[in-house]
Amino acid sequence: MDSLIAAAARALITGDPLGALKCVALREDPPALALRGIAMAQLGEHARARDLLRRAARGFGTHEERARARCVVAEAEVALAMRDLRGSPRSLAAAAVTLEARADRANALHARLIAVRRLLLLGRVDEAAAALASLDTQGAPPSLLAVAELAAAEVALRSLHTGPARAAFARALEAAERARVPSLLAEVTEARAALDRPAARSIQAGQEQLLRLDEVEALLASGALVIDGCRRGLRAGGVWLPLARRPLLLAVARALAEAWPGDVDRNLLITRAFNTRHLDETHRARLRVEIGRLRALATPLARIEASARGFALKPLEDRAVVVLLPPIEGDQASLQALLADGMAWSTSALALALGDSQRTVQRALVELEAEGRVRSIGLARSQRWLSPPLTGFTTNLLLPAALALD
Repeated sequence: MDSLIAAAARALITGDPLGALKCVALREDPPALALRGIAMAQLGEHARARDLLRRAARGFGTHEERARARCVVAEAEVALAMRDLRGSPRSLAAAAVTLEARADRANALHARLIAVRRLLLLGRVDEAAAALASLDTQGAPPSLLAVAELAAAEVALRSLHTGPARAAFARALEAAERARVPSLLAEVTEARAALDRPAARSIQAGQEQLLRLDEVEALLASGALVIDGCRRGLRAGGVWLPLARRPLLLAVARALAEAWPGDVDRNLLITRAFNTRHLDETHRARLRVEIGRLRALATPLARIEASARGFALKPLEDRAVVVLLPPIEGDQASLQALLADGMAWSTSALALALGDSQRTVQRALVELEAEGRVRSIGLARSQRWLSPPLTGFTTNLLLPAALALD
């Protein structure tokens, strides 16, 4: 390795891409192309970075497997930053094995952390947690330790375990300070702020208040009957009754819970459940059917009793009744939460993360764009979607697989 390549590599480790480019900007040999690609990625020029890294990988000879594997890892990180999640993780796993076999433990760990972060973006929290638990970070550079702790904190937050998340953030901050990389330190600081921002709203006995993530965790552990509008179901202690595919029942349950300990007028229930102002006997018949279905489903947790003017929710075991709502509502709330990270997402990546079809996601994006809440850049296959950050609260409870439901 010549002196300019070594100097560029040191600059990139400390987060100085411009200093690295000063050393290798005019060179076309594979090591210089790879370093230029990493520098461009740090500057946010992801498309150019991917092109340079691919050229570098092609330029290395067949006997330079470690160098080619490093290019694969760097390109995978660029794809992650571009929110391009379509690629197979097999090439990244193979690169990690190659680097491990050639005693490059730091880059092998980097590759596996990229795989963990990709799983988190896709909402596969259990897989990410298992992969993270299998990593050996002993003796790793501080920058990689910080990334590993950030991933651990994200897993804990998605599972609503705020204590472990807070501890992981503290370790990540300590590692980032030792790494002395300003961008990494800023990322840790911003991620840790999620613990102190409102994450949800609760309604109990007509009173609404904002809750932090630790307060949401305490509420769900309290044994109260929670009509959970974040994950869409009924929850009390260890009992979980999903209603994500039964929106009418969820709407009726929410209306009953918001009126607790009082009752709800039948006409109001019809308006809330069926979204109509023109009531007739067919609506009243449908309401009786939906009340019967909800009554049967909620038997382990509550009774639904008829009153003179409507229906009332009567929780078992003298439980309190609380409605838990996300900070923003609507059919596109999870989509907005993904876009709120400030990165440019492709339609295919959003569809993968949400578990919906690309066509469904595209229709939702068009609606949000018409309302001025998202914007697109590029055309055709290169089109990406952006949204301004949702300031003032955290979107953790809106992200895919945000809570463990077992």
